[in-house]
Amino acid sequence: MARELSRFCGEFLEKPDGRMVETVVRVVDVYAYRLEEGRPQFLLLRRAPGVSYAGQWRMIGGKIRRGEAAWQTALREIEEETGQQPRRLWVVPSLNAFYEWQHDRVNLIPAFAAELTEDPVLNDEHDAFAWLDEEEAVARLPWPEQQRLLRLTARLLRQGLPPEIFVFECENA
Repeated sequence: MARELSRFCGEFLEKPDGRMVETVVRVVDVYAYRLEEGRPQFLLLRRAPGVSYAGQWRMIGGKIRRGEAAWQTALREIEEETGQQPRRLWVVPSLNAFYEWQHDRVNLIPAFAAELTEDPVLNDEHDAFAWLDEEEAVARLPWPEQQRLLRLTARLLRQGLPPEIFVFECENA
């Protein structure tokens, strides 16, 4: 296939060292919500001018640091991006996955959900926030996998959460 493309592009596209596609886990996604009369309202943050994804509405997320577990990254990013600690944090039992052709790499992104109790205090990465119902939130998210995971989070909240997916839950928060 690469040789076929090279006929059209005028360049050789095969990897010279014979490597296979790289698979990486570099970041996490966190679907933050609050419960209003038992229904989830999802928190989306608008990316500020001058940062990556400027102007896009996104969930909480960030890079995993060396030596940090994915769930620890989720907690750190929640605090950095909202100024809060969640009342509960749980694993969404699925991954966000996408392929970056520029780097020939598959990204696997652990997904978490976090119940918050207050409005966020935004950091400099964001210039606005909104609490939205499932349909409004899905409409603002630009990527199909993010939309799918938000819908899965909403479905799990409606059906009830099995205890094995909880990272922690604070009753007094």
